Amino acid sequence: MNFRPFGLCGSLLVVVVFVSTPADAASLDSCVAGIRNQALKAGVNKSIVNQALSNVKFDEKAVRFSRSQPEYKTPIWDYMAFLVDPERIRTGKAMMKKHGRTLRAVEKAYGVDRYVIAALWGVESNYGNNQGDFFIPHALANVACAGKRPKFFRGQLVAALQLVSRGDLKLKDLYGSWAGAFGQTQFIPTTYRSLAVDFDKNGKRDLVHSVPDALASTANYLKKNGWSKGGSWGYEVRLPKGYKGPSGRKAKASLSTWAKRGIKRLDGKKPSGKASAALLLPAGKNGPAFLIRHNFNVIRTYNSNDAYALAISHLSERLKGGGPIKTAWPTRDPGLTRSERLQLQILLLRAGYDIGEADGKIGPATRAAIKKAEQRFGLPVTGRPGGKIYKALGGK
Repeated sequence: MNFRPFGLCGSLLVVVVFVSTPADAASLDSCVAGIRNQALKAGVNKSIVNQALSNVKFDEKAVRFSRSQPEYKTPIWDYMAFLVDPERIRTGKAMMKKHGRTLRAVEKAYGVDRYVIAALWGVESNYGNNQGDFFIPHALANVACAGKRPKFFRGQLVAALQLVSRGDLKLKDLYGSWAGAFGQTQFIPTTYRSLAVDFDKNGKRDLVHSVPDALASTANYLKKNGWSKGGSWGYEVRLPKGYKGPSGRKAKASLSTWAKRGIKRLDGKKPSGKASAALLLPAGKNGPAFLIRHNFNVIRTYNSNDAYALAISHLSERLKGGGPIKTAWPTRDPGLTRSERLQLQILLLRAGYDIGEADGKIGPATRAAIKKAEQRFGLPVTGRPGGKIYKALGGK
């Protein structure tokens, strides 16, 4: 559903600096004029178009993000440590208590597990607290005019303005990611336009300010994408010693077949039944293993990445009161939680490394400083915010 590169929560992006020239400015102005006409033809109010697309300037950051590629794949243990940390679990439980009536009503209306809905809410915007800071009309205009997939992003921009023209939102509400995802559960505009619902019955589909609308729209999205009511996303399992059987999201077999292959649940019981499942080994055969069911793949439609779907699935279990993943990740350098990442930056600053402000976001400056610190302590030079460099700098 959302157009976001893998590693949103920590991957290093190659830094390319773009310099705007008069010719670039003229080209941008011409492109924006074309988008303006496209929006008017799509029925967007002229006043809204004029307000949204006036004074569009070159946005180096948005264009850089749209053109950049991750330097390396984020290790799964980093991804999980960052997304399913104690703070997100604790806050999630508090928010589920606060909005319990709404979540139960949404679950009843759409048949989608309220814990999964809450987990998506927590990962996508930290329960509404971090919805993004790009002004979407200007960011999308830049990406459409100077980035890749111009047709796609033009469509997203027009759809965003249609939402304002329809009365669902105001222009000042259109803040989100460089790629146009916004709101408490980060819908892209075309998905918002087609699947958002007015669950609080106030005449507006407001996924920015209305918790009921945001949660119900997320449930509606999952239902439309095939959510199986009462079904499980899956569970952690144990592999037999020396397992050489199939794995991967597409290698499906019945639960009974997996049992014949030696797969067992953590309690030692064998999976049973004709229901279909696949064996997910996100870190290979030496790490945690999971039998995943249909609803895992539905979660994955929100962001087509196995690590993302696993993070949502596991967070939903933690919000229910479940425990951590039992099998250790195959690394001697574990990932850091959000609070530990922030503390790592503070430690780097104290050690004299110039990374700017400590904000918990691991960008190029922080990674460059980590590399220098790793050299100083005789560690492998990776630039990765892991447990070893954290402890070397004095983290506890």
